[in-house]
Amino acid sequence: MLSHSRCLTRNFGRSLSAIRQGNNVLARRATAALSASHAITLNNNVKCDPRSSVFQIQYFRTSAAYRNEVVTVKTPAFAESVTEGDVRWEKAVGDTVREDEVVCEIETDKTSVQVPSPAAGVIEELLVPDGGRVEGGTPLFKLRKGAGAPKAAEAPKAEAAAAPPPPAAAPPPPPPPPPSAVGPIPTTMPPVPPVPAHAMDTKPVSAIKPTAAAAAPVAHVDGGAKARTESRVKMNRMRLRIAQRLKEAQNTCAMLTTFNEVDMSNITEMRKSYKDAFLKKHNIKLGFMSAFVKAAAYALTDQPAVNAVIDDTSKEIVYRDYVDISVAVATPKGLVVPVIRGVEGMNFTDIEKAINMLGEKARKNELAVEDMDGGTFTISNGGVFGSMFGTPIINPPQSAILGMHGIFDRPVAIGGKVEIRPMMYVALTYDHRLIDGREAVTFLRKIKSVVEDPRVLLLDM
Repeated sequence: MLSHSRCLTRNFGRSLSAIRQGNNVLARRATAALSASHAITLNNNVKCDPRSSVFQIQYFRTSAAYRNEVVTVKTPAFAESVTEGDVRWEKAVGDTVREDEVVCEIETDKTSVQVPSPAAGVIEELLVPDGGRVEGGTPLFKLRKGAGAPKAAEAPKAEAAAAPPPPAAAPPPPPPPPPSAVGPIPTTMPPVPPVPAHAMDTKPVSAIKPTAAAAAPVAHVDGGAKARTESRVKMNRMRLRIAQRLKEAQNTCAMLTTFNEVDMSNITEMRKSYKDAFLKKHNIKLGFMSAFVKAAAYALTDQPAVNAVIDDTSKEIVYRDYVDISVAVATPKGLVVPVIRGVEGMNFTDIEKAINMLGEKARKNELAVEDMDGGTFTISNGGVFGSMFGTPIINPPQSAILGMHGIFDRPVAIGGKVEIRPMMYVALTYDHRLIDGREAVTFLRKIKSVVEDPRVLLLDM
């Protein structure tokens, strides 16, 4: 009985595979072998007579993966300090996108959040207009999965098929120049050089673009005067937030600025002597920023009032025993201030690595809100743009900001003699409600002494 069942199962399997493959002869043989049994009962309780010439199967239940599925992509969750943002679309309805390709950016008060496509497909519908305001979890767009993949795959084939015709157009050569223009040897190869030159002139793309570009200047000349136009661009949320915070600082703080100058001779010589070895060992460049960040941390521990802040709600002064320095970085979308945390325990190498990492994230627009939260003091380096002198504005809720400027050779009195030295003006803007002039001037002189002679750090002077 057991062997009879095994034989029956084997023949039944063969019949199914034969039916799938369309092999009618093998199907007849396999189904004929089933005559040894009386009947076969399937899942749906339908009995099949083995003596009949027709073998029927109603259905099989299978799980299928549905293609062209439409999914709705929602706004990702924001950080705790961010509640909403404005949408700026990178794609339009009908555009084909790859998996993880950016579809839109959400501009918040502090940073931009990129929204990638969860899968390859086609944009079916945009649920929020360009510039619309969204919160976390708001539906953004509908995506039809896999709809654009075949078209994208066929595009290279179409280009490859279209590529052969250009060589067919190349055979007709232009008439060669007359022998008199060539010289006394007309039978050699001189006619060959004009062929590529003529072919380059007859390219349709290069012929169209100059005419389109030349049309605009002609209109200006005919008019007799240049058109006076203006355009209006909506301020993004980051720029609005920067404007709001800077105005709050002016309205809240009693800002005062004190100045000094730093002789950069020693730090410049140290950088010139060790920059190659520093780059070889740490794979980053040695700059001037690390010296000022470390000097600021040293001066902040010496003058804790500059590192403190006024809590306007409770009318208390908050003193911090840690130093988190914000470094102002200019980006195409606005000014951002990522924070280097725990600077009091860092050396020059640690600071340079942190600055390099934050700068790279800022250039790639990958700064998170957490990278810019906090900060007890800010350093702004306008010298990278050639600034000679300036008064920075406090970054609230901090109480002071250091402004660095360009390094210029100037005559200075050294030991009763005039010498040309690389000098930098530095400015400290502080909240006079909390910081007195004595603390501010002492703080700036401490930075000056450390940068001019870094050995002060080793001697703790």
